Amino acid sequence: MENFDASLVETARALRNGTISTSEYINQIRTRFESVEPDVLSFVKEPNRWKRIKREINIVHQRWPEPDSRPPLFGVPVGVKDIFHAEGLPTQAGSDVPEHVLVGEEATVVSNLKSVGAIVLGKTVTTEFAYFDPGPTRNPHDLNHTPGGSSSGSAAAVAAGLCPFALGSQTIGSVNRPASFCGVVGVKPSYGRVATDGVLPVAPSVDHVGYFTQDIASARFAAGIVYKQWFSGDEPDGQPKLGAVRGPYLSQASDVAQRHFETAIKRFEQAGFDVHRINPFNDIDAINDRHERLVASETALSHVDWYPEYGDLYSSELQSLIEQGLDVDIETLSISRQSRDNLRESIHETLKNAAVDVLLSPGARGPAPAGLNSTGDPVMNAPWTHAGVPTVTVPVSKTDAGLPMAVQCTTHYGRDEWLLNWCDKLETAINAV
Repeated sequence: MENFDASLVETARALRNGTISTSEYINQIRTRFESVEPDVLSFVKEPNRWKRIKREINIVHQRWPEPDSRPPLFGVPVGVKDIFHAEGLPTQAGSDVPEHVLVGEEATVVSNLKSVGAIVLGKTVTTEFAYFDPGPTRNPHDLNHTPGGSSSGSAAAVAAGLCPFALGSQTIGSVNRPASFCGVVGVKPSYGRVATDGVLPVAPSVDHVGYFTQDIASARFAAGIVYKQWFSGDEPDGQPKLGAVRGPYLSQASDVAQRHFETAIKRFEQAGFDVHRINPFNDIDAINDRHERLVASETALSHVDWYPEYGDLYSSELQSLIEQGLDVDIETLSISRQSRDNLRESIHETLKNAAVDVLLSPGARGPAPAGLNSTGDPVMNAPWTHAGVPTVTVPVSKTDAGLPMAVQCTTHYGRDEWLLNWCDKLETAINAV
């Protein structure tokens, strides 16, 4: 087994019990890194990266010398999106703003990972301030295609086998879309269930901390560490009832995405799942508009201390967003914020009335677009982010050109434990075909 191909669960187990030593594993990762990273460009450049990591390996060994005492992520290298503060590493947020402007206390979620033995492999590339202006990262499946954004580097790093876990964030579609493009699992928790302190804000009313793994088992394993509280053991037995989206929302997806979506649905039906067709959003254009106004307005508020002095260093696209946000009046902002709760209740009613457990939708409008000047369109992710309900991207197929395709799985707010349990069953069905 090549260890860079091992899942988080497998890697963590092997490092804890000593099947592979941390130094041997990191040497393998370094070899992989030096071979692949110059092409993929998923990590922010860091001088003396491997010296720092060697020091941190020594620290975890001194703290937990005996295998029986080792914590869940003992010696596991993780990627951290460069809007998360991590002690000893600068936060640049993919921007030209001076480094000293963006300092802050380490993110709680990063500290939690370290407290159970994880080692930060480095900061992963983000779009500028987690908006749309792309960084240099390329899609590991085809270097001429985007990996998506804004969690570009994190998704690409996991897909390229550079680390088995990476943190990301989502304000529109910044976890689920790159997960779909890169062929990895992307988890966007229910709003508020993972701490966002120590993370540079974009639009706090809809900012979510999420993460990437290679499979659902690893995503469930990581959840017990990433979430503020994780309640495992009470998930329902049996197969979930599935709802496949239709209507104006689905029409936003490309013909290619819709074909792969239909193929995935047929596979689930062949595996014995009960699938119903559901139209969750008659007013998808209005939902998109409200989310765009909310993001613009709150981004302007998030940058109120930086933009007046450093705005000339921002990309024209981010400048335009902030200027647009400055024109949003208080009443419109209030309506957009209230619409989050309204949409959440509407989704809950849809699930209840159709007696459906999980709603399925395409993970993105299509496969990763060619070129690196755009990170793709997040419209397939936006309504779920606006409502704050949990979403998990599960890879299901590839195009003839070898680009990944995925389904996006959604359920009631707060039922993240149930959703990941159900996604495990869906992943098993896909892999069995």
